[in-house]
Amino acid sequence: MIRFIFSFFGAIFSFVTLGIVMAALTVGGVLYMYGRDLPSYESLAQYQPPTISRIYSGEGQLIDEFARERRLFTPAEEIPDLIKQAFISAEDKNFYIHQGYDMRGIAVAVYEAIQTRGESVRGASTITQQVMKNFLLSGDRQAERKIKEIILAARVEHALSKEEILELYLNEIYLGQNSYGVTAAAQTFFNKTLSELAPHEAAFLASLPQAPSEYHPVRRKERLTQRRNYVLREMHDNGYITQEVLIAELNQPLRSVQNGDFESFRTALPPRDYFTDEIRRQLSQSDEYIGSRDEEEFFSGGYTVRATIDEEMQVEAAESLRISLEEYDRSLGIWNGTGETIPAEQLGSEEDWRAALSDVRIARDIVLENPWYPAVVLEIRGGDARIGIEGVDEVEGGHWVPAKDAQWARKRRGDGSLAPRAQGAGDLVEVGDVVHVRRMTSDSDGSFIRWTLRQVPRVQGGFVAMDVNTGRVIAMQGGFSYQSSVFNRATQAMRQPGSSFKPFVYAAALDSGYSPATIVVDAPIEINTPQGLWRPKNSSNQFYGPTPLRTGIERSRNLMTIRLAQEVGMSVVADYAERFGVYDDMGRYLANALGSEETTLYKMVTAYSMFANGGERVEPTLVDRIQDRYGRTIYRHDQRDCVDCTAPYLQPGTGPRIVSNRSRVMNAITAYQLTSMMKGVVDRGTASGVINLPVPTAGKTGTTNDARDVWFVGFTSNIAAGCYIGYDQPRPLGRGAYGSSMCGPVFQRFMEKAVAKYGGGPFEVPPGGHFIKINRLTGARLPDDATGDNVVAEYFRDGEMPIFGVAYDGGFAMGSNLPLVEEVSRETGRTVTTSSGGTAYVGPKANFGTVSSGGLY
Repeated sequence: MIRFIFSFFGAIFSFVTLGIVMAALTVGGVLYMYGRDLPSYESLAQYQPPTISRIYSGEGQLIDEFARERRLFTPAEEIPDLIKQAFISAEDKNFYIHQGYDMRGIAVAVYEAIQTRGESVRGASTITQQVMKNFLLSGDRQAERKIKEIILAARVEHALSKEEILELYLNEIYLGQNSYGVTAAAQTFFNKTLSELAPHEAAFLASLPQAPSEYHPVRRKERLTQRRNYVLREMHDNGYITQEVLIAELNQPLRSVQNGDFESFRTALPPRDYFTDEIRRQLSQSDEYIGSRDEEEFFSGGYTVRATIDEEMQVEAAESLRISLEEYDRSLGIWNGTGETIPAEQLGSEEDWRAALSDVRIARDIVLENPWYPAVVLEIRGGDARIGIEGVDEVEGGHWVPAKDAQWARKRRGDGSLAPRAQGAGDLVEVGDVVHVRRMTSDSDGSFIRWTLRQVPRVQGGFVAMDVNTGRVIAMQGGFSYQSSVFNRATQAMRQPGSSFKPFVYAAALDSGYSPATIVVDAPIEINTPQGLWRPKNSSNQFYGPTPLRTGIERSRNLMTIRLAQEVGMSVVADYAERFGVYDDMGRYLANALGSEETTLYKMVTAYSMFANGGERVEPTLVDRIQDRYGRTIYRHDQRDCVDCTAPYLQPGTGPRIVSNRSRVMNAITAYQLTSMMKGVVDRGTASGVINLPVPTAGKTGTTNDARDVWFVGFTSNIAAGCYIGYDQPRPLGRGAYGSSMCGPVFQRFMEKAVAKYGGGPFEVPPGGHFIKINRLTGARLPDDATGDNVVAEYFRDGEMPIFGVAYDGGFAMGSNLPLVEEVSRETGRTVTTSSGGTAYVGPKANFGTVSSGGLY
């Protein structure tokens, strides 16, 4: 009997021992099999999560942010204990004592899964396991993934501290509304920092990781409240909050930005505009800034970008351009509308039409005199239109657009034809039409007069302003409205600059031995080309005979410019245009002397800045500085040397010396001569009736053939600015459209404010020259004491003996009725003294193979 008992227990012991060994071998085999090819957890120590890149103004104001995943990384030591306690209570109460996995939690999950036959499957994952899943593994619910998760969790517990693991988790976890990490979520849901959150708000956030969409603060408000209260009770049970705090927090209502309880953080951000989007585009496409041409790097790199923008002047730039675009559009008298409509069944109630209107994609970033609002036509009665306006409360009787407000326009029908001039609003709009409206107010006291219909013009344009010494762009407007069209016409639109290109022809001539007093013949030209007979002409359709260069540029004489380009040689002109960055490889065609080759406004304003600063190279920039996520400066635009900045003591009244490292693009005297001639454009030339600033101003108008593009680019001693206006698909703007009449006012309005803020002064006269008075109409030398409207003092280089009374014709045949002071020989080229004192061979003259039919005048 005893032997039997021993045999029985021996068998049981052997069976149990064998079972333990087999279980250990099985577990060991599973761990070995699934632990062989696991990803390295060591990378977690160097992990850099995708974070928001932010753009700040020069005054430190946040103006835009870019991110695929909206995340603000916060180190563990800066995350309040309250936040950590809330998430630990909600997700892993044993976080600080387990070794990466919780066997009790796993057992309970297995038991519940068996009991419910798989209908209820709990995750039972610790925070460490969730970090493994989020960073190193997939999110599927397979046993294989769970085993790998446990293995990695156990390993990482030995490599990282609990605080480091918690830091990874709280910065990586997705919490809904495109918010990743607790810091971004606190801003998204409460517009608060982590340190400002109350316990019930911390519990709110800790309720979200399980299923953010199922705990939406608006659609699932009751369910989220229940989950929040559960987390609060867990925090109390774990000893993190007292009974008094628990009761007070449970009684708090569920409040959020989404429910309208808090103002959204986005309200502090201005609408995205052309300036910040251009920064995004340039930083994503050039490795000069962040060392990568990958847009994803910018969206996830957590960069801090200090922009050059002057927010006050950016507002002025947008308004100045919009005024001219709208004035032109309304002068056409054509109603185009938005093209958007809302079905009649969605207009039955205020709640319905407001919801439908909010879904319509329409520009909401326009401010011109007053903000423009999206609105929907609700009723037409007696020529008046009743409208529902987004963001504006209804009033008794409703909001109305009166009939007289529509009588300026004709409606464009579906077939493109125009209806008769409107007699009432009903002739332009129908019920359900989505329109723009703004308040018309009194100029005297700002009182409300009526609501008025507005529309985004089809004509477009661009505007750029920059510091002539640093290239810092202070304002940029790429169209009427960014939300209407994101295409940036200041930097992306390739347009013909027309006569605004002429200064580069004159610059090439002045650096090749010519002077402002040099005579060039203004007479008809005919050239046979493969495209046909080319007869360029002046805008006035008249010819003026021998004329000094100064008058040629002041009056924008096309024929003089062509003859001058012929004399200098188009290769020389093209070299200058390329040197100034207007073109990368300019065609050597004679018509290009009149600006027939396309370029951008951004390049033109940059080039004019070099005229203004005395001929030194300017590298344009929208960015002053870029810092990485750790605050290290990785790009700085200003590379000038401050030689006294480290000196311990400076003499009273003296500042540190800043040494420029800019290279020279053109001779300083040439730059001053050209600036003086362009100042004449403003004082008495093609821009004289429009530009009138309290400081010396220079510039050049530009109007292409049939006025398809109109330009004005100008500068003071410290600010250069330029404007162009035209249709995106180039077509004539019509009679009376000129650079002076359309773009000149844009420049004038903006520069009035710019001069008031930044000042200005006389253009600096470089050393090495002397003034000689001449007659600006004939080029004849005058006595030093001569005075009068036609007397100008031209600046000549010391040692230079200007030749007066010589007329250049470019080698073209001329009518016999145009007298010349002295005809120049027709050699194919000649040697001249350059501005630097050397010699150069100018020419040979262009031939028929290098002449384009052009089309400009």
